[in-house]
Amino acid sequence: MASIGSVLTSLCEEYKKRTPQKLKIIDVFLAYIVLTGVIQFVYVALVGTFPFNSFLSGFISTIGSFVLTVSLRMQVNPANKFSGISEERAFADFLLCNFILHLVVANFMG
Repeated sequence: MASIGSVLTSLCEEYKKRTPQKLKIIDVFLAYIVLTGVIQFVYVALVGTFPFNSFLSGFISTIGSFVLTVSLRMQVNPANKFSGISEERAFADFLLCNFILHLVVANFMG
């Protein structure tokens, strides 16, 4: 039976070897979004939720951005072929949806 360390090492090696650079950049951005959400949640847990709309807006923005970025990653991944959707179209959809998301978030924040 393999140890956890050897499994993680082989997982990292395969990820480095088989994952295209575009997907690695998207993965780093996803990690940044998760870190931002964790920081927001810890801040609210420690300090409080006085401007609750501000916290809710920021957290909704984080979750929405994460979902949209995962969708972009799925569409750009060469292993997942979506019929008729080019990478440029997927990125344009991502930008448009992010723009709409952040307009809603800014409106909700007040």
